[in-house]
Amino acid sequence: MRASLIQIAVDPDEPVGDRRARVARLVREERGGADLVVLPELWPTGAFAYEAFGAEAEPLKGPTYEAMAAAARDAGVWLHAGSFVERVPDGAADGAGSLYNTSLVFSPDGELVASYRKIHRFGFDKGEAVLMAAGEDLVTVDLPRLTVGVATCYDLRFPELFRGLVDAGAQAFVIPAGWPARRRAHWTLLARARAVENQAYVLACGTAGTHADVEQAGHSIVVDPWGEVLAEAGPGEETLRVVLDPAKVASTREQFPALKDRVL
Repeated sequence: MRASLIQIAVDPDEPVGDRRARVARLVREERGGADLVVLPELWPTGAFAYEAFGAEAEPLKGPTYEAMAAAARDAGVWLHAGSFVERVPDGAADGAGSLYNTSLVFSPDGELVASYRKIHRFGFDKGEAVLMAAGEDLVTVDLPRLTVGVATCYDLRFPELFRGLVDAGAQAFVIPAGWPARRRAHWTLLARARAVENQAYVLACGTAGTHADVEQAGHSIVVDPWGEVLAEAGPGEETLRVVLDPAKVASTREQFPALKDRVL
């Protein structure tokens, strides 16, 4: 299985519509070269551009949905379209509704096969943690020969979520993120830890550039079920490409059956 992780550097001076078109073009460029394409977290707005969340929020089937569905179909790829700010009407008097950090996964036909609302919100009582509601559901997607579990950024710090995804059949984890550069060491360490402890592939796609004056880590990374780094992007590299062997998950779990020894 060929996977491409596209690090999107968010330029605050670039109109969101222009960015959608640019990202769609990058996805289409993977036609014939990738089976799975992964985008980073909140690339339409910037993961730390909190003041823009309300203004840039969309319904589930809004402009980002439409652009990414078309891009997946045109490229003929499975597309994890990163995440965007979703607004869900809740009947409140002001009509504001609830905001979620929502990921979309499309089939090569451009059909929506899964959506995931981020469960662990970052911010410590500010930012995303107070502006957005928390998701509740674990999500897996059956790709040809590989079942992937979906998580987002700060979720990476909570191993119990990934155990739940393994119990749901996940053999790989796809994790879009807007991870700050000052904690890049944690990004690499946690990606490898989630791979090792669950004997699963980790495909972690981070943004590059700077979001609301917060430098982003970039360094998208792909880790195999033994914890070996198969590929890692530099901070300015836009597309990271790697080939996965789905059979390696089963062989790793058979050769070193640690998951069978779980007690808790």
